[in-house]
Amino acid sequence: MSRPVALTALLLLSIGALAQRLGFQGHDEGPRPVFPSTGEFHFVRLEYTDLPQFHRRWGFASRGANGEGWWVVDWPDAEDHFSLGVQRLTRIETAEPLHFRLQDKRLFDNPWVYATQAGWWGLTQAETAQLREYLLRGGFLVVDDFWGPQQWEIFRQTMDRVLPNQPITDIAESDSVMHVLYDIQDKDRSFIPGTRHLRRGSDGTVVVQQPEGTTPAWRAMYDGRNRMVVAVNFNTDVGDAWEYADSPEYPEHMTTLAYRYGVNYIIYAMTH
Repeated sequence: MSRPVALTALLLLSIGALAQRLGFQGHDEGPRPVFPSTGEFHFVRLEYTDLPQFHRRWGFASRGANGEGWWVVDWPDAEDHFSLGVQRLTRIETAEPLHFRLQDKRLFDNPWVYATQAGWWGLTQAETAQLREYLLRGGFLVVDDFWGPQQWEIFRQTMDRVLPNQPITDIAESDSVMHVLYDIQDKDRSFIPGTRHLRRGSDGTVVVQQPEGTTPAWRAMYDGRNRMVVAVNFNTDVGDAWEYADSPEYPEHMTTLAYRYGVNYIIYAMTH
């Protein structure tokens, strides 16, 4: 069995505990999957300060919790699905997903953290300092789902404060993160859409509409020892591919690629 086929089969198993969604208009409000409280890996989502002009509120009262700000997009379904995938696809002892403020000292107990919508963040001086310390002490940050030149410039300026004089470069096909478990070649890289980029064609098939003027990019930042410390998913939405892994309408090969990237990032972070 080929790797992509095997991965797809395992993904179907890994999400079997969740209710099948009936399309992209809403989520089944069934119970969240149960994970051990402790383990080798927690999916950690960063809560951060938004730029005031881009702040908005999201409510999740039906989940028994409240989220405020751009950090909460795709929470908690993206991490629930992805954590189940990690549990099935690897031997990593996967524990319950967490989320906490960027200044929280628990950050240093986790080798891998995730931030979505990083084109709208407005990190405070304290958040910037703690993120710098985290990365230089061996942490690994994945940023995802931000788009276009304006959001890129906000992200770039922020990271220049976090890691001064460290460039953001495209990830080369030869980089070890591309092969640490799954082999990801340049020809495999495709746009990973958010559900807002999917339409149903006249023949009933799902059509992907990439936003005009955007090109998906997979970039990174490295520390002084050439260790990748930030993985950048730009003009693409890996979190939605995780979140909708159980939807028959979401393109299967794009979910597969999203999981391959995510698992490779984790294993790289835990072994480098």
